[in-house]
Amino acid sequence: IFEKIFGKEDLLYANSLTNLGALYYIVSNYEKAEPLYLEAKTIREKVLGKDHPDYARILQNLALLNTEIGNYEKAEPFFLEAKDILEKTLGNEHPDYAQSLNNLADLYQKLRLYEKAEPLFIKAISIREKKLGQEHPDYAVSLNNLAALYLDMGKYEKAEPLVLKAKSIWAKIFSEDH
Repeated sequence: IFEKIFGKEDLLYANSLTNLGALYYIVSNYEKAEPLYLEAKTIREKVLGKDHPDYARILQNLALLNTEIGNYEKAEPFFLEAKDILEKTLGNEHPDYAQSLNNLADLYQKLRLYEKAEPLFIKAISIREKKLGQEHPDYAVSLNNLAALYLDMGKYEKAEPLVLKAKSIWAKIFSEDH
């Protein structure tokens, strides 16, 4: 309907592509998701330009998709570009920027580039603590992510307090039966 009414260069059409791509991503139909994300990226770039948070978000989607299928080399440039755009447009204290750091750090952890992942996870924790507070679930996720990195690195003594703190936050927010 959006294509018919507004055309293929409209943001509503691009949003529909993104949403359908997200559906395919969630059900692990990555071959159908990627072309939809790529078309949405092209539209957003043309309509919004490359320095817009919505353009960065479609880059994140493409990066996450490529990470999921193990195409890490293709994912990294998408993550890096999205991070740079979000930092420039939203600032380096915004929760969306923190999410971009978290995503990039996760990729580096998968690549066993621990020295590149650790400062990104730490910065994401700092931003989320400052902007969202110590009782926010995203803060707990960041703590847990850094703990997982430390587990991979064999730094168990650094991982334990982070996991315990994340567990405590989740128990307080969701209850222990969640």
